[in-house]
Amino acid sequence: MSASQTTDAPTLLVKIFGKDRPGLTAGLFETLAGYDVDVVDIEQVVTRGRMVLCVLVTMPLPGQEGDLRATVHGWAESMKMQAEIISGLGDNRPRGLGRSHVTVLGHPLTAQSTAEIASRITAAGGNIDRIFRLAKYPVTAVEFAVSGVETSALRTALVTDAAALGVDVAVVAAGLQRRAQRLVVMDVDSTLIQDEVIELFAAHAGCEAEVAEVTAAAMRGELDFEQSLHARVALLKGLDASVVDKVRAEVRLTPGARTLIRTLKRLGFQVGVVSGGFTQVTDDLKERLGLDFAQANTLEIVDGKLTGKVIGEIVDRAGKARLLRRFAAEAGVPLAQTVAIGDGANDLDMLNAAGLGVAFNAKPVVREAAHTAVNVPFLDTVLYLLGITREEVEAADTHDDAH
Repeated sequence: MSASQTTDAPTLLVKIFGKDRPGLTAGLFETLAGYDVDVVDIEQVVTRGRMVLCVLVTMPLPGQEGDLRATVHGWAESMKMQAEIISGLGDNRPRGLGRSHVTVLGHPLTAQSTAEIASRITAAGGNIDRIFRLAKYPVTAVEFAVSGVETSALRTALVTDAAALGVDVAVVAAGLQRRAQRLVVMDVDSTLIQDEVIELFAAHAGCEAEVAEVTAAAMRGELDFEQSLHARVALLKGLDASVVDKVRAEVRLTPGARTLIRTLKRLGFQVGVVSGGFTQVTDDLKERLGLDFAQANTLEIVDGKLTGKVIGEIVDRAGKARLLRRFAAEAGVPLAQTVAIGDGANDLDMLNAAGLGVAFNAKPVVREAAHTAVNVPFLDTVLYLLGITREEVEAADTHDDAH
């Protein structure tokens, strides 16, 4: 076993810091190359144009340490950088069992909320191994790599009252499957789109207020969804089928929806929607957005008029979870590698069945039960929960534009 592989062999931590510019990393390693040392670890970060570069190397041959120190300090001074060299033993201590990614979204992200998150990680028995920024707009998103505590326990410690801290927090297990090919399934009304489709239909029937009241009660979990669906659809009886095209034109996508779907598709994800709304709208969305799956209720139309009834399989709370499983089977994706996004009580079974359930600007009962919650009005922030950075999104956009 070489010295670089042992845990108690002497090592040197070489740290340089100062104004970042091209060639510094190469220059430091060219300087170290004059000595018989092996590289054990490297970490480099640049913040607001200031670089910190840490290199852990094995101890040079006897009698060479003093010369190495002097040479590195001399090189750093010539580059208008500062250097610090610390001797010690071995590498980093082994990370504890249980590894997780903790993604924190703030709009803004305050020092106080960051302190609270860090303190709660420590109190739960976790150690923060690394922190880096995923995005600076439309929200600030940072990711903590945490070890030493099981993911479920860490999620309980951080997510329960994250909203009270003014941040959104997601906790997912570290591992290869995090960025493996996945399936993302979304609710439609008030998630993929800003509207409640049945209320758009109701506006044309002159009963919008009555339908909106029943819809709100159903989403809060106060009414049986199927019963409320039939009651609301009955109010649409007699509407001309031409209203369907008008409603499709009125639908407003949620900010970031196109970016989310486009980026997921480029990364090899499959994307679907399930809705307690209507296929007359979801089929159009599937075509427009290039979705892989779409399922919803179907309004019955006879002789060019809405009959006030729905036909076929009812997509309710249990139905959404069933469809998530069906889509996953058809996509060949394990359920543990699925992501579900929704806002209402009828999304809860789906959110809990998925590997990661995201409550998006959801009702309180949903926020409390989901794996994590996002409370900013940008759907593409879900990408950060998957470890995808804003720079990667923009780079993919630029690449596509170039072709």
